[in-house]
Amino acid sequence: MRALINRDYTRLWYGQAVSVLGDYMFDTTLALWVATQLGKGHSWAPAAMSGVLLSAGAAVLVVGPLAGVFVDRWNRKALMLRTEIVRAVLVAALAGLAVVPQRALSTGAWLVVIYTTVFTVNAAGQFFSPARLAILGEIVPGEADRARASGIEQATSATAAIIGPPLAAPLLFTVGMQWALAFNAVSYLVSYAAIRSVRAAHAADPAAQRSSGMFRAEFTAGVRYFARSRLLVTLLALAVIAQLGTGALNTLDIFFVTGNLHAPAKLYGLVATAFGAGAVIGGLASGWVVRRVGARTLLWLGAAVAGAVVMLYARQTAFAAALGLIVLLALTVTMLNTAITPLLLKTPSEFLGRVVAVFSPVNKLSQMLSMAVAGWLASSVLRGVHGAVFGVHVGPIDTIFSAAGLLMIAAGGFGMLALPREAVSGPALVAAG
Repeated sequence: MRALINRDYTRLWYGQAVSVLGDYMFDTTLALWVATQLGKGHSWAPAAMSGVLLSAGAAVLVVGPLAGVFVDRWNRKALMLRTEIVRAVLVAALAGLAVVPQRALSTGAWLVVIYTTVFTVNAAGQFFSPARLAILGEIVPGEADRARASGIEQATSATAAIIGPPLAAPLLFTVGMQWALAFNAVSYLVSYAAIRSVRAAHAADPAAQRSSGMFRAEFTAGVRYFARSRLLVTLLALAVIAQLGTGALNTLDIFFVTGNLHAPAKLYGLVATAFGAGAVIGGLASGWVVRRVGARTLLWLGAAVAGAVVMLYARQTAFAAALGLIVLLALTVTMLNTAITPLLLKTPSEFLGRVVAVFSPVNKLSQMLSMAVAGWLASSVLRGVHGAVFGVHVGPIDTIFSAAGLLMIAAGGFGMLALPREAVSGPALVAAG
């Protein structure tokens, strides 16, 4: 296999590619199982399905903030290997249990098992992801190559999102869910083998590992470091503002497609396909763009352009034109996300786990808040809004999308003004305090 950036990164990427494909198959399998088998014909099926999503979100919010201390204490490569084993065992256990006839357990018992597995698998991921980011920083030097690595990973994830669900559904309905789950368990073992072959320099600090009583002090030190860093606070604020905008699209786009675009619901899958295609293009091109304009410029400019695209999308009435804008939006958002990685990696290695442990949960919480607020506005306050402004029709969904676009443009403007022009690592990154 030809090396991507370098040999160690290629091995890390290969493991991630197989693992992400398995994750999408896992998520799709559980969603279909809960919706079409456990909850078939029951009014509570949508609530049961939301429980799967809430279990995953809860792991990020509960475990994520604590995991960073351990990522900074322990050998990161060893930590990644252990989490892959834990996840493989958990998913394999669920696959084994799936062989049991459904009637052998009550529906409530099945749901408890599923929710517990989803929570624990995602909890393990809260240790894996920041450790992986830290190792990426070790094996890939330079802002442009780090952006390229992040872009490749986002393109890989987008590709897995396109092909994973269609693979999971036939497996579930032809040979049973246990085989889709078994594939995900095997994917973690493939990832384990790939990670084990990576040469990473970071070693655990034995003194830190012994000082379990210092957990609170280390956690507080990480939060304090984050709060005093202009770069990190600006990155988080920009991400949260943008997330408040994009969450609305994730929640309400199906209603926009059927209502504003007057397209049948069966065409909604094309929207996801278009977004995936745009994400692949954006991910593969982002390294080239960062090399020419820099991660800082790409970040704030990407947020502003994405906001403008969302505002244009909100005014569409033709499905084909809307699909073109979705491709452009995905391309821009992927580049924006890619630019964050090299900027985060300017954090000194000893704080990186705790920095990610602050960044990811807050970002996830803002996403959940955005989705909840968007759904509430569309269902209540703006439900009856219909009219015309300067001859342009205005309805509830397009009004929310327009506001989302304005928020993203505001995030871009904020980033342009607030992001440090020379973001450096080490003590210079921390404001005096």
